[in-house]
Amino acid sequence: MTTPRTTYLTQTDDRLLAECDVHTHRASGPGGQHRNKTDSAVRLVHRPTGVTVTATERRSQHENRARALRRLRKAIALGVRQPPPVEPGPAVRDAVADRAWPRIGRKSAEYLLVAAEVLDRLAAGEARVSDVAGALGVSTASLVKFLSLDDDLWQAANRIRRKAGQKPLRMP
Repeated sequence: MTTPRTTYLTQTDDRLLAECDVHTHRASGPGGQHRNKTDSAVRLVHRPTGVTVTATERRSQHENRARALRRLRKAIALGVRQPPPVEPGPAVRDAVADRAWPRIGRKSAEYLLVAAEVLDRLAAGEARVSDVAGALGVSTASLVKFLSLDDDLWQAANRIRRKAGQKPLRMP
């Protein structure tokens, strides 16, 4: 079953952009003599989820739009929670299992789907890492290692734990 979040994470850039309010503005700060003369900064507001991201690093609006789309996908994966599926898919187990690191690249759409499901399971399971690892059929150490591979994922997991009254995870 395809969920709305899965659709957001896997659809083309054009389709995702069509679901956004796009705001361009002049970026402030250093960055070259032309930076403050054009509307090169891009802010995307994803209407279905309310997630907002900004990209201002480049002098090119085109490059900033591409960066903002990548950030939007990651922000949706890390911030939009939904009930996890009853059974985890093999892609999730394989990505989290400690057999071959890293199993999937952090830039792939599959990585964001796996990260989102792991966080969904963490949020649904009272933020207990051992329970989530058991449900995925992997060791707790493997799950913690997977979470630690990306600072943003690590912070999202600790936000979920904090919200559930759990202590933050410590880096392995």
